Amino acid sequence: MSGTSKAAVQDKLKELRKDIDAGITKPAPANYTVRKAADDWLADGLPGRSPETVSKNEHVLKPVIAVIGGIRLRELTVQDVDNALREISKTRASSTVGVAHNALTRLIRHAEVRDLVARNVSALAGTPQGQAGRPSRSLSLAQAVALLAAAAGTRIGAYIVLCLTTGIRTEEARALQWDHVDFGAPYAKPPRPASVAVWRSVRRHGDTKTERSRRTLKLPQMAADVLAELQALTGGLGLVFCTSSGGPLDAANVRREFRAACKAADIGENWTPRELRHSFVSLLSDSGVPVEEIARLAGHSSSRTTEVIYRHQLRPVMTAGAEAMDKVLAGKPAARPRRARRRESPQAASSPPAS
Repeated sequence: MSGTSKAAVQDKLKELRKDIDAGITKPAPANYTVRKAADDWLADGLPGRSPETVSKNEHVLKPVIAVIGGIRLRELTVQDVDNALREISKTRASSTVGVAHNALTRLIRHAEVRDLVARNVSALAGTPQGQAGRPSRSLSLAQAVALLAAAAGTRIGAYIVLCLTTGIRTEEARALQWDHVDFGAPYAKPPRPASVAVWRSVRRHGDTKTERSRRTLKLPQMAADVLAELQALTGGLGLVFCTSSGGPLDAANVRREFRAACKAADIGENWTPRELRHSFVSLLSDSGVPVEEIARLAGHSSSRTTEVIYRHQLRPVMTAGAEAMDKVLAGKPAARPRRARRRESPQAASSPPAS
């Protein structure tokens, strides 16, 4: 073993002994940095993941790598990870910081199992609080009507109608195939309603988000009509929503076309396609549909999930107690809070008034 000085050789010997003690017989090259480890993980550490998932992980890691990418992986410390996460938390939402931290932990674990580093320092670091993200919103009935009118006849129009009127996730809509759309048989005995089988998504292996997400939904007449028109135009083979060449739609393209439709509807451009699902929940709740039924339609495992995720969209239904108490106590004086009187010190209370 050689070095520029005796001390340098001793340092190398210490590192080699430390690697051997940790069970690492083939230490990483001297120039194996966090950036190189990230590149290796994105290339080989996500088997079976869609290109979109790989791209998402690359995107969230980018600001982290900008801070610590040049550090040798074996020299990375918990403090380095803390510093990087705190830096990105200044400008990014808490959820983004959490995803970035998770990706960093996973990429180091990928290097760890390949004996390129002794321990995963990212797993020892905490996740700082980021900035408050923009809360999801839901369209009002008037906004929904305006959007449907503006999107009529456009490529994104049928997509908007289906997501808004059935509440299916955009990832489910993008994976929907024509053989999962049934236009029904209204004159059969008994009649068979038009329906859509939500059995796939663009997630890994094509699975839906949860087992409960696999559901078959009756199509509202508006959705059945626009899908029938779309089928007549496209031939009805393969994906329902696709590119001009028949390939799957990219999420970015959907967002761009959706924002254009929102702009045309004059409801603002700061909307996302997933908020069609929020709007579905809100419009049903406004119409008096019980939360348990909304949970079934949305493909949630329980109504508790619906209540937590869509608490801003759901309308209060437990009003009986408040209404009864309003009647019982109508006209009765209310116990209002009093302003606290200032306490006098014992000395002030016992001293005579000034003459």
